[in-house]
Amino acid sequence: MAIYYIPFVVQGFAMAFDELYFHRKRGLGLWEKIGHPVDSFTVFLSYLFIALSNPTLENLKIYIGLCALSCLVITKDEFVHKEACPAAENWLHSVLFVIHPICFLSAGMLWFYGLNAQFIKYQPYLIFGFIVYQIIYWSSRERR
Repeated sequence: MAIYYIPFVVQGFAMAFDELYFHRKRGLGLWEKIGHPVDSFTVFLSYLFIALSNPTLENLKIYIGLCALSCLVITKDEFVHKEACPAAENWLHSVLFVIHPICFLSAGMLWFYGLNAQFIKYQPYLIFGFIVYQIIYWSSRERR
C-alpha cells in the first residue's frame, strides 16, 4: 500500500523546490500570483469532494471530472512560464504536470477502495493551508 503515497512525496518535494527556490529567486508576476492559488484551489476541490463523499461509481465520475479540470487548469500559466522561467524550472514544471494526475489516481484508489480514509480526510486541509500561504506570502511581495 505504500506505493500509493510515493506520488505525494515526489509532488511535495517538487512543489517545495519550485516554490522555495525558483519562485522566490525570480519572483512572481501578477498573473502567477493569482493563477497559482487558482491551481491549488482546483486540487482542493478535488480532494475535498472525495473527503466528503462516499466511494460510489457516480461520485467516482464526478471526482474524475474534477481531476481532469484541475489537470487542464494547471497548464494555463505556460505561456507566461515560457518567458519568465529558466529551463530548469520549466523542466520541474513538466515533472509536476506528470505527477499531478498520478497523485489524483493514487488518492482516488485510496478513497474508492477504502484503503486509508484518514489520509484522504487530511488532504483538503493541507491544500487549503498551501492556498492561504500562497495568497498571504505573494500578496505581500511587490509586483515584478
